[in-house]
Amino acid sequence: MPDNIPELPIERLRLTGLRPTRQRVALAELLFGREDWHFTAEEIHAQAVKRGVPVSLATVYNTLHQFVEAGILREVAIESSKTYFDTKINDHFHFFFEKNGSLVDIDTADIKVENLPKPPPGTEIARIDVLVRLEPTKKKGG
Repeated sequence: MPDNIPELPIERLRLTGLRPTRQRVALAELLFGREDWHFTAEEIHAQAVKRGVPVSLATVYNTLHQFVEAGILREVAIESSKTYFDTKINDHFHFFFEKNGSLVDIDTADIKVENLPKPPPGTEIARIDVLVRLEPTKKKGG
């Protein structure tokens, strides 16, 4: 995906070669055109329903995965049963707050990744995911 990604959702779809169906455009309008953010498929489905977009949760999942494959969305797997999506697609890392389930970007300048093992023959490192899990500080003496 080029650095100059169009702001208009329909243009993002056209740039990737995805056909701009009514449902894709409606979901893209919910996702893009604002600050980068993290969300689940269920959250997007709820927003779509609230706005009167006739879309099933299965269609939301399928569309989000199509956006990931097209390179305009990033998938962040927290656990096998918990996946977030991220509109910020460049390489970056995350804090995950265990208590409330929120996901926050970590400034890439704060983490230095080095001394990685050499990948097996015939492979290369595609990306490095760092997820730092956080919990509230335990009170001392109590």
